[in-house]
Amino acid sequence: MHRRRLPIGIQTFAKIRADDHYYVDKTGFIRQLTDEGTHYFLSRPRRFGKSLLLDTLGELFAGNEALFRGLLIHPHWDWATRYPVIRISFGGGLVHSRAELDDKIGEQLRINQDALGLRCTETGSGACFAELLRLAHAATGHRVVVLVDEYDKPILDNLTDPDTARAARDGLRDLYSVIKDNDAHVRFVFITGVSKFSKVSIFSGLNNLRDITVSADYSALCGYTEQDVETVFAPELSGLDRDAIRRWYNGYNWTGEAVYNPFDLLLLFQEREFRTWWFETGTPTFLVEILVARGYFTPNLAQLHASEALLASFDVEAIASEALLWQTGYLTFTGARRIGARIDYQLGYPNLEVESALNDALLKGLIGDPMQAERAVTRLYDVLAATDFAGFRAHLDSLFAAIPYQWHTGNPIARYEGYYASVFYSHLAALGLDLTAEDASRQGRVDLTLKFNDRVWLFEFKVVELEPAGRALQQLKDRGYADKYRAAGQPIHLIGIEFSREQRGVVGFEVETL
Repeated sequence: MHRRRLPIGIQTFAKIRADDHYYVDKTGFIRQLTDEGTHYFLSRPRRFGKSLLLDTLGELFAGNEALFRGLLIHPHWDWATRYPVIRISFGGGLVHSRAELDDKIGEQLRINQDALGLRCTETGSGACFAELLRLAHAATGHRVVVLVDEYDKPILDNLTDPDTARAARDGLRDLYSVIKDNDAHVRFVFITGVSKFSKVSIFSGLNNLRDITVSADYSALCGYTEQDVETVFAPELSGLDRDAIRRWYNGYNWTGEAVYNPFDLLLLFQEREFRTWWFETGTPTFLVEILVARGYFTPNLAQLHASEALLASFDVEAIASEALLWQTGYLTFTGARRIGARIDYQLGYPNLEVESALNDALLKGLIGDPMQAERAVTRLYDVLAATDFAGFRAHLDSLFAAIPYQWHTGNPIARYEGYYASVFYSHLAALGLDLTAEDASRQGRVDLTLKFNDRVWLFEFKVVELEPAGRALQQLKDRGYADKYRAAGQPIHLIGIEFSREQRGVVGFEVETL
């Protein structure tokens, strides 16, 4: 089989096609888009191929036929018509004020004027954009294609400064409203970004914009499907465990076909090593800070529920944790059902990479000492592998004892009942082991189930004032949580752990092995 070049970090369609890179043909989806409508919005996490998709659209409408030979759309496109294309991208650099945003918009408009061979006489950004749409239509006789990449980055760059974020949002809303006001000059619009800001806040003028973010038909518009991996990348699979590839990198879903993170797969094929490639390219500092400050109960991350309205209500003034986690790609859809007039989405980790890496980041935020958290994860694996319960208890004691006193007094989260369980859960989840929170049985739900080393570990947590009461282990026994695992014939460890708010640590640790 012929091995091609891996298109790592390449967002230019022409370069991929000309230099013998692997290319996953998305032009069937593009044909469907152009047949069905003219104005689209798509939200996807970072490094999912949004920029390449937009560049492909630009080359298609520009009529660069040679690039599309052999692709699905080639026999179905009118190559005689060449549309003027305006491309706007906020991907490069940071914007820290409304003035800087205006400068950035002006720069983008000058780039497009040069590309089209046109010149605006209007000085304001909005007026110049509108004039450019009119001029391009008049000069070519064809209406204009508008492609906007990373439409939301100036806002996201400033979420920790709400006033600046609001100013950026208002400036972008003014820019995007020009598209609606000049619809007579527009042939096709495609806008992409990471977040899905509410339409009222940023696209209030673009009421003809079709949001395909959670359209089942376009779930695989970005990313690689199972079939893509088996066919396009078949020459790269030799020597790699296919089940491991699925566990690590597959599972992103927007109510249709699941996809792999393309960045992860390309780095895996290049380095031949399973690592958190995507996560390492951008630690979600802001996300971790929000979840920690809100006292988020991390075991819930594996099985959240959220309404369509909640996920679509993302804005500077109101950022729901569920919406933030979903839009940034740390949670994905694992199910959906209609409840009366609303849709209820079930959210969970897409894969092992995200579950492990996100919980590692959360653990460091929860205990306030990144280096201590790093060392603790290694020690935890060793005591689990040795089935050393005395060492396990000592490890938990040292883990909670190492959390600085100032962290408890300065952070209200450390007083929450769920704090201790969150630290423990994220501590285990950071290892990337087979872990289930709120594991259901006929008798109820056990707090945490771990399958490791041919053993089943069942954990129950309780928070007490000062003295241990033995209630955690007793509940595990009384409710028969182990019954569903007995048939496997593996050792089952019942572990009851009691935390004390007053002593800020573990006061009860009981184990019974079946």
